[in-house]
Amino acid sequence: MGLRLTPQETSFYSLFATSADLLVQATRELTRLLEAAPSDRQPIADRLKELEHEADDATHAIIKRVNSSFITPFDREDIHGLAAHLDDCMDHMEEAADLICLYRIGELPSGLAGQFEILSRMAEVTAEAMPRLRSLQNLSSYWIEINRLENQADDLHRKMLAGLFNNGNDAIHVMKAKEIIDGFEDAADSFEKVAHLVEGIAVKES
Repeated sequence: MGLRLTPQETSFYSLFATSADLLVQATRELTRLLEAAPSDRQPIADRLKELEHEADDATHAIIKRVNSSFITPFDREDIHGLAAHLDDCMDHMEEAADLICLYRIGELPSGLAGQFEILSRMAEVTAEAMPRLRSLQNLSSYWIEINRLENQADDLHRKMLAGLFNNGNDAIHVMKAKEIIDGFEDAADSFEKVAHLVEGIAVKES
């Protein structure tokens, strides 16, 4: 990384870390959702909504900091993009979990435990990586692992859809379950977008 002659705004790093930590908390709630009886799911979905609001607050704080800072640690566009993609991870997880309650899903789609396990690992790896944005060192293992996990998520997503369509389910159930399955896959895609952007930042700043 080249020598910087001007001071940097360091609070961005703590804000990104906060966003990532909220994602870890959200995936823990997904695990609780998986284990809960249908009648006990709403409070968990409500907690996810609270976490989504906290994530929105963190995103807004990052954008406000960008707009008020003369010096930023890396390109403003990249900061905006990173904040937005982290927020998308949370939004997709919260929305899909909410649909489980709104659609009054009894038995959860087969394979959902696998999706949640992948998302949990993605959140943990992302949270571990965010503090390293300060130095932009030792990050390659992060985006490599996220890409590997996203490939797993894609493979599982296809298998879940195939099982859904091939098992003779009624059309309404298929539509509901597919929207939920797709929502959690969108979350996995967003984690990969975060990793790709971090990789791009590391390359530009090296």
